[in-house]
Amino acid sequence: MELAVVREVASRLREQVHRVVVGQDSAIDLLLTALLCEGHILFEGVPGVAKTLLARAFAGGLSLQFGRVQFTPDLMPGDILGTNLFNFQTNTFALTKGPIFTQLLLADEINRTPPKTQAALLQAMQERAVTIDGIGHDLGDGFMVIATQNPIEQEGTYLLPEAQLDRFLFKVVIGYPSRDEERDIVRRHGHRTTMPRLGDFAIQPVADLATLVAMRQAVQGIRASDGILDYIVDLVRSTRERPSLAYGASPRAATMLTTAARAYAALHGRDYVLPDDVKVLAVPALRHRVVLAPGAEIEGLTTETVVRQILEQLPVPR
Repeated sequence: MELAVVREVASRLREQVHRVVVGQDSAIDLLLTALLCEGHILFEGVPGVAKTLLARAFAGGLSLQFGRVQFTPDLMPGDILGTNLFNFQTNTFALTKGPIFTQLLLADEINRTPPKTQAALLQAMQERAVTIDGIGHDLGDGFMVIATQNPIEQEGTYLLPEAQLDRFLFKVVIGYPSRDEERDIVRRHGHRTTMPRLGDFAIQPVADLATLVAMRQAVQGIRASDGILDYIVDLVRSTRERPSLAYGASPRAATMLTTAARAYAALHGRDYVLPDDVKVLAVPALRHRVVLAPGAEIEGLTTETVVRQILEQLPVPR
């Protein structure tokens, strides 16, 4: 597939999402990037900033099977994965598949359930397969998780384990809109109290799985020079040497950031990666993979601040 086609399909998908969602251009670009490199994405924000609506509108622009799990404190792993039930007519066990057997999964308010249930997604996110009663089940190439969570300071939330966070390509913080954007939101949706129905906005699918696979193959051909590879490796290794970080990013972070940079370049019609691509993606790709040292928290630093400091000090390849 030509890169011009990749860019055109991405542009059409953006248009479909913007039929419902006001603004959020950066979040939409990161969604597209994650889609092209088979990554998962985590949205964090207070209730009411359109995290769920953004995920649903994005799914509406794709001809993929869509599933949703509303995470609650009493949710069990079997509620997500499914279970084998005994059939008295055939005297055999039959698998009743859970909602994870889909292509695009919205894990809504994922941090409202205990870590035991959150962990039900670990294998699925890493291997695109699940194991139920010792038998493996493939989820297919189209499987992608879009998760939302509330800030951890809110009541009734649980911290996501580090292993779970590391499965997400990006963590995107959704903030409040600008005044103009909020006015546009009120103009569009100020006549209802429930979540908008996508059918009211005539969202049309613009890509199916075959198109998506072709786009991903095109991304694999994007060039990342030796200088770019060194830049990414030095960036990730610097997080392990920073006194303000108790734990730095792993080699997996470097490989995922490189893949994401290729996809981001393809979205902009280029067959090569620029240092600016890495800079745009570094914070959402690393903020959830590093842990602040206790002293840094007292000083008011955040993981985003530390990553940006490293970027400012790191020599940029030419």
